[in-house]
Order: sequence, then C-alpha cells, then structure tokens
Amino acid sequence: MGWTCAVGWALAARVASRAKRLQDTEFWRVHSARIQHETLRRLLKRASGTSFGRAHDFARIAAIEDPTDMLAAYRSALPVRDWIGFSDEIRRMREGAEPDVLWPGLVTRFAQTSGTTAGDKYMPVTEEMLRSNFRASMDIFASLMNRGVSLGRMMGGRCLFLGGSCDLKPDANGIVTADLSGLVTPMIRWPISAIYSPGREVALLSDWPEKIEAMVRVTRSQDIRMISGMPSWAGVLMERLLEVTGARTVREVWPNLEVFVHGGVRYGPFKPRIGRLVTGSPDGDIPVRHELYPASEAFIAMQDRGDDPAMRLLVDMDNFFEFIPLESLDHDGTVPEDAPAFTADTVEPGVRHIVVLSTCAGLWRYNLGDVVEFDDTCGDLEGRGGTGPARLRIVGRHRHFINAFGENLIVEHIERAVESACGELGIRPGEFTAAPVYPGEGRGAGLELVIEVDEEAEPLLERFGLLFDESLKAQNVDYTTKRGEDLGMRPPTITPVPPGTFHKWMESRGKLGGQHKCPRCANHRDYVEGVLSIAGPVAG
Repeated sequence: MGWTCAVGWALAARVASRAKRLQDTEFWRVHSARIQHETLRRLLKRASGTSFGRAHDFARIAAIEDPTDMLAAYRSALPVRDWIGFSDEIRRMREGAEPDVLWPGLVTRFAQTSGTTAGDKYMPVTEEMLRSNFRASMDIFASLMNRGVSLGRMMGGRCLFLGGSCDLKPDANGIVTADLSGLVTPMIRWPISAIYSPGREVALLSDWPEKIEAMVRVTRSQDIRMISGMPSWAGVLMERLLEVTGARTVREVWPNLEVFVHGGVRYGPFKPRIGRLVTGSPDGDIPVRHELYPASEAFIAMQDRGDDPAMRLLVDMDNFFEFIPLESLDHDGTVPEDAPAFTADTVEPGVRHIVVLSTCAGLWRYNLGDVVEFDDTCGDLEGRGGTGPARLRIVGRHRHFINAFGENLIVEHIERAVESACGELGIRPGEFTAAPVYPGEGRGAGLELVIEVDEEAEPLLERFGLLFDESLKAQNVDYTTKRGEDLGMRPPTITPVPPGTFHKWMESRGKLGGQHKCPRCANHRDYVEGVLSIAGPVAG
C-alpha cells in the first residue's frame, strides 16, 4: 500500500508542472494557433526528404515565412485523402519495408484498425507518434489532478486497462502489426508499470472471451481504483466479475474504484448499465469519469472540465488539425478539392466539421472520418478573439448516417434518443444500431432500431418507441417533416435482441474487442441484418 502510494506521488510530481500549465486557459487561448502553425512547419521540414515530401514540395512550403501563406500553399499542394489515398504508400512501408516513404526512416510498427469503408486499415506508428501518445497519456493524469483526483490515493491500488491484444512477433522484414494498445503494452514503464493491471501476459491475449475471464481472475482480489477502456467492454467485464464473485455490486469487490477513463463511444446510453453494476442503481456512477478522444492515427482531445463534456484539442502533441464543414462534402461523403478548411482559431462553433489530420506518423491531410462540433475556439495567430482553449465534441462519423428518405439522421441523434428514452423508462440498454426500413410487402418507409435489452424491459418497448421517436423529432426538423402524419415515414420499429448479441456478431466478423466499435447507424441494412442473423428469429 505505502509503496504503490509513493508511486502515485512520484507520478503527481512528474505531471504537476503540466497540470498547472493546463489550468492556464488564457495561455491556450492566446497561443494555440501559433503552436499549431509551428507544428505544421516542423512536420513539413521533418518529412521534406521522404518520397512523399519531395513529390509535394514540402521543403519549399516549409520555407514560406508567413504562416498563413504556408498553410495556403500546403492546402494547394495536397488534397484531403482517406486511408485509400495512402494505401499504396503504406503497403510499400509495411509489406516492402521501404524507408523514407511518408515519414523519414523505416517504420516498423503498424496499428491495425477496422475500416467502415475500406476493410482493415494499417496506420504507421512512428517513434515520434509513440512519444506524442505518451505525452497525451501524461495529460490524462495532469487533468485528473486538476479535477481534484489525488494520484497518490488512486495509485495506492491498481489501475485496470482494457486495451487491445496482439501477436507482437515481427514478420520477416521486422515489421509488427497489431492493435495500437497492444503495441503500447510492452512499452509501459515506471511509474505506470508499478500499478498496471491486468499485466502484460493477460493484456496481450488475442481471444476476448478468454481475456475477460483472465481479467476477472486476476483483478477480483486486487484493489482496482481506476479503469480505462470502452464503456461496452467495461460493462461486460463488470457483469462477469459479479457472476464469478457472487457480489451484488462492483463496489463490493472494488470499494475504492474512483476513476473511469473512457472514449470511443458516447457514454450516456451506457450510464444506467454501469451505474447499476457499480452501485446497484441506474442513477449511480463511478465518481470521476474522464472522456478521451483517441484514434489509431493520433490522440485528438480529452476532457479537461468535470462539468463539461467538451474536450480540449491537444494542440501541442506534434499533430496538425484542420476541420472541413460537413455540408461541404459530396453526397457520397468524399471531400471536394475546393472544400473550405479551417483551423482551431477559425472554425465556427456549433457547425459540424470532419476532422483532417497531418501527423508525426506521416499522414498528410488525412480524413479521419469523425464529425465534431466546437464549443470553444482559440484566438488567432495574433492571440485575438477566441473564447478559450479549443474544445470540441464528437457527434458522429461522416459515413455513418441515415438519409434513405430525406431524414438526415446522424449518430448523435440516435444515441441521444436512446439515452433519453432509456432514462425516462429506467431501461438499461446494451449495444444498438439503426437502419432504414424500405417500403414493400405491406411495410411503410421507416427506421428500425435493434437494441440489446433484458427480458424484463421488453414490455416497455412500445413506450420506448414513442419516446425514441419524439426525441428524434425534437433534434431533427428533417425527420419531423418526413414523419408528418405517418405519411413519409412510419413510426420507428424497435427490435429487441438478447444482451451479448452484438458482441457475437462482432466476433463473427473478426472485430471483437480492442478498439472495435459497434456502428450506431448506417444508410443500409447490412449491420442490422447481420445482428439479426446472429440473434435468430425475433418474437412478435
């Protein structure tokens, strides 16, 4: 106890100066734009000798003295690309072990991630990106300090990380391909290594059902004080923990659990489930929740105020950010060459934008695919204007939407409607996804939501459907119009499936665990039909 507590104080001392800097909101308001432009210049210089940098004249662009002119030249030289646009270069780097392609030197690590439009994607993970991610991880602890968490107390026990898994054996060329968290696991160093759970051996297990069992076996007798991971997998682990221990709540097993660091999906729909597991009440929760915005491509943002879901953009982690209005995209989701792009000081709050990255791993004007809205912006290059550090919220994926009948629904609409209806009725949902229902064979046009619920919730689903519908109407005028008098679209269909169905479906697709997320909606029925095929015949 005393030794691990000392580890916490050592970490606190390490991040104390950073915590103080993060509290200086005026510094970030005034200097964020300058830091971002300097980051871009540094990245261009660093990669100017690569084949990609030579082809796009990085050296000339980086030498342009005026930062605004430099950025304009950069945008003129490079169109926005998604992963497919870099696939040839990445294939040369990963399969051919070719150096100096997108980033100087030989890149020996690649993070494998699921693509919604391109199958599995492989992201370069450079030494510079690993350092960037490490600095971001230190900001997590600095931000927790600023939110009143005692690192000494928290690290008086153990911190459980629900990361991905991988086989870290290099191929014949010395190239390692794995889930990003699996790549990072062997690099965990003191002081984190002193309180890290479940340990490297369990963390690198590739079979997720086996991994959950092993995590429960290892941690049931540990003093877990922090959990980091996706809410869905945290819920699965907690349910199994209670089954194995016979405890009524997680609090009985881990009485000192204080912090939940999570990201990747909206927490709201999972809150009643987590609350019930931890405290016995759907209104309960883990005392401190800290939301992150990580990606395999880069660490984007993190929460810095306990009463505010908006996340501070990480402007000083050697990655450069641009934002393109969602309305500028073509109907198929591609970015036109003349689409306007904005930086954190020029972006308009309250407008949906897609995120575009230039990273210290060699991705250049890369379309991340996420849709965000800004609540706060930073000042311009002269420090003028802005409301504070740039803060944003994730509202969806630009290719995850439903617009079969002009309803224009996005992920955020679906998630908020589920959260609202479940909160009203006290339903504890699991995973869910939505899709259009096309007219035919006596059916009208509409929307179907497939959702995991317990059997006792099924009698409430008729009322749930009404509340879900009303919430969508309150959020979206296009949906309201199409639902007018049930003529354009019929009321939504709510299809229950047993808890665990979505994870079985993900497993059938080879996408179980790690950073794989269940898609919340799609403009087709592939996901819905896949889940229903796993669930079997639906009653009623």
